[in-house]
Amino acid sequence: MAERQSLADRLRSQLVCIGSWVTLAHPAIAEIMARAGFEWLAIDLEHSVITIREAEELIRVIELCGVSPLVRLSWNDPIQIKRVMDAGAHGVIVPMVNTADEARRAVEAVKYPPRGRRGVGLARAQGYGASFERYHQWVERESVVIVQIEHIRAVENLRSILEVPGVDGFMVGPYDISGSLGLPGEFEHPKFKEAIKTISAVASAVDAMAGYHVVYPRLDEVEQKIVEGYRFIAYSTDALFLGESCRQGLNSIRTLQEKIKTAAPV
Repeated sequence: MAERQSLADRLRSQLVCIGSWVTLAHPAIAEIMARAGFEWLAIDLEHSVITIREAEELIRVIELCGVSPLVRLSWNDPIQIKRVMDAGAHGVIVPMVNTADEARRAVEAVKYPPRGRRGVGLARAQGYGASFERYHQWVERESVVIVQIEHIRAVENLRSILEVPGVDGFMVGPYDISGSLGLPGEFEHPKFKEAIKTISAVASAVDAMAGYHVVYPRLDEVEQKIVEGYRFIAYSTDALFLGESCRQGLNSIRTLQEKIKTAAPV
């Protein structure tokens, strides 16, 4: 069997990469999602109650299933970046990156000197001390840094952010962008549409790997985003998959019950 192309290589090749968001801490959930065929899964430390200890278990399960584990950080924190990378994450998704300097700091926190500033530890990622040199080479070549564009300041600085060496792509945060415009959730407002248009134009000009989180599991929206040029697609979340499946199933059962009731003889 041919070796699977790494996530970093797929990003560099501008191939469509479909992943999802893990917000629930049970390893079985990560295992089920990994075995479903996602190319990457992001463990969410920003909007969940997942601990660093639980994150390590999720990273382990996802990686052992042959899928790339990423971590969406709580913030652009070099200490948290160091800890999740040492736990074996293949990369990070960094929230609220608004300037090139902030993007540069994120890259430096992932990479070792001389390219970066990451301190050296001998944890799970380094084979608990048995394979540091191999990991050192891997992290230079294969680790992934995705910046989240979530504020109008980031839109204004987008070109300089994306030109930072080591930034592998970006992901649009539509709710936060609209909020930064004073228009939370107003995705049809001209100001929001203009911001998204600017993002697309800049991404195209610098040939950047563009990402988007399709929050609700709607296949038509995934298709639309791919048509628009987005390639790094986050498809919903574990909790939303569960809730949507339950609601759809129960609605179908209730509709069936009504049909049976109507058809029953008086």
